[in-house]
Amino acid sequence: MSENHKHTLLIFGKRTELYFSILCGVFLATGFLLDKLSQLSDTLIVVSYIISYGFGAYFISIEAYHKLRRGLFEIDFLMIAAALGAAYIGSWAEGSLLLFLFSLGHALEHYAMNRAEKSIKALGNLSPKTAFLKQGNTLKEIPIENLKINDIIVVKPNSKIAADGVIINGTSSINQAPITGESIPVDKSAIQDHKQPLDFNAIDKSHIVFSGTINGDNKLEVHVLKLTKDSTVSRLINLVNEVETQKSPTQRRTKKFEKIYVPIVIILVTILCFAFLVINESFQTSLYRAITVLVAASPCALAISTPSAVLSGIARAAQRGVLIKGGKALEDLGTITTIAFDKTGTLTEGQPKLKQLIAFNNFNLKELYKLVYDVERLSNHPLARAIANAIKNQEQFDDENNAANVQAIQGKGIQASYKNEPVYIGNLKLITDQDIPISKTIENQINKNLEAGETVMLVGYKNQIIGLISVMDVPRKSASQTLQRLKEIGIKRLIMLTGDHKRVGQAIAQQIGLTEARGNLLPEDKVEAIRELIARNGKVAMVGDGVNDAPAMALSTVSIAMGAAGSDVALETADVALMSDKLEMLPFVIGLSRKSKRIINQNIFISLGVVAILVTVTILGLTNIGLAVLFHEGSTIVVVINALRLLSYKEN
Repeated sequence: MSENHKHTLLIFGKRTELYFSILCGVFLATGFLLDKLSQLSDTLIVVSYIISYGFGAYFISIEAYHKLRRGLFEIDFLMIAAALGAAYIGSWAEGSLLLFLFSLGHALEHYAMNRAEKSIKALGNLSPKTAFLKQGNTLKEIPIENLKINDIIVVKPNSKIAADGVIINGTSSINQAPITGESIPVDKSAIQDHKQPLDFNAIDKSHIVFSGTINGDNKLEVHVLKLTKDSTVSRLINLVNEVETQKSPTQRRTKKFEKIYVPIVIILVTILCFAFLVINESFQTSLYRAITVLVAASPCALAISTPSAVLSGIARAAQRGVLIKGGKALEDLGTITTIAFDKTGTLTEGQPKLKQLIAFNNFNLKELYKLVYDVERLSNHPLARAIANAIKNQEQFDDENNAANVQAIQGKGIQASYKNEPVYIGNLKLITDQDIPISKTIENQINKNLEAGETVMLVGYKNQIIGLISVMDVPRKSASQTLQRLKEIGIKRLIMLTGDHKRVGQAIAQQIGLTEARGNLLPEDKVEAIRELIARNGKVAMVGDGVNDAPAMALSTVSIAMGAAGSDVALETADVALMSDKLEMLPFVIGLSRKSKRIINQNIFISLGVVAILVTVTILGLTNIGLAVLFHEGSTIVVVINALRLLSYKEN
């Protein structure tokens, strides 16, 4: 039944189906009790059962009708046929019991689905309805839908943040649990320069805030950078709505099976109706057996075994700040034994750190620090800023800058003047191009740093090498422990794919426990590497930032985006999005996927097992329609309850 049809029938709200199921049970019990009081007329008993039929068959009949219009003979049709057959042979109580349990199973299924969806869609309710817009020295409360990009809003202490944006005034601890799943509030501070054009995705995360998160004890002023409809929380809700259309492999196979299975059941039941022509029994007995087989053979539990488990698994992941986009990703993730990682920002912090600054040729180390600091702080290159900030935190200098005329030399480094003398800071190529000699001692030091996985730059001044700078993108603190945990749960191959020098990749790999590292890879090389891994290992997950690694991630079996909160590209391209920037969520989500797969298999085994046993004993005449209804519909309720266990999943 379409959603539009369904909503027009919910006369008592969203629980109408459950209320109808309960009323079906009430009139079933009434009819049963009246039947035991022999002095009452049969008409009153039958009327009670008919009312029970009406409530129990209401939603089922409408759904069956809409499917029949499309030429589909599915489970709902079988249930109506079985109930009518039971009434025809006078088994009103059994037919009513069938409709009661089937409608109750459907109501529980929808409850499971709704609870799973609500766990995710509750994000939308976290966003406030209004925002305080700053206009000069006054505040105006307006609906959040009226906010525009570049508006300034004021967020009061302990209140919800109304828009995605950047803090321009104030510091506070923000509870980001609704978006990222982080249990500990995150300290946020104002950005230094907010007058320049601001790119939300490029701003350091210590300055940005998300709609729906909760401010701490201090007032903030936020520069709005996304409209309400484009906010991270709105994007999440839209993506969850799309999840329902992305069926898992098991779900698709089950649907195909049902399309073949249901017509076979109809044919079998029709044949059994005429069993009296072959064996010595009455038509009434053959019809009773056929209807009992019809009840027993209907795969109700099978139909809901997978979707209820998939949505419960997706909901549990969302509670921990992980968005899984559909049943296919949920199932595939649990079968992965090979994971490929991007390096920068995934296994490492993505921020180069100054490791060493070594002086040569008797140049004063303090003066070397001052020279490098003065030159690098005039450059806009991220690496130069990282070096300058590191030196500033280590050394104290006066404000006088002795450097000038800084120019970038593409692919090599920078040149400048220092105290009116030319200075060069960059790679070996930059130095040799200036005909500055490099001694054997310096060569040995360069090789030593390169072997350690560090990026090396030389400082040339007054036609000699006066220093060596080494920087390194250091591993995440959680990387080593996370990779060890992945190995413990059965991930056999952990491979780094990086565009950095192979020695850099190997050094990082050795530190954190990767099984393999491949370096010097262009984006197309990463695609080829994923293709090779899939050919060798069958299924491969790729973990990256969802931007630079998009082609390789698209080719992988399951693509996982790191730190997807606020990143539209990551949310669009990845099958799984870790909303927080936490690598340590990987073992949890893989464990959840495996648990989901186990529960799906358990549900299928229960549903098909009950059908196989019931059909066999029914054909042999070893059970009656009442027991068939009880066991059959009982299995439906069991698989729903089994699926709901995923909502409380915890990693061991």
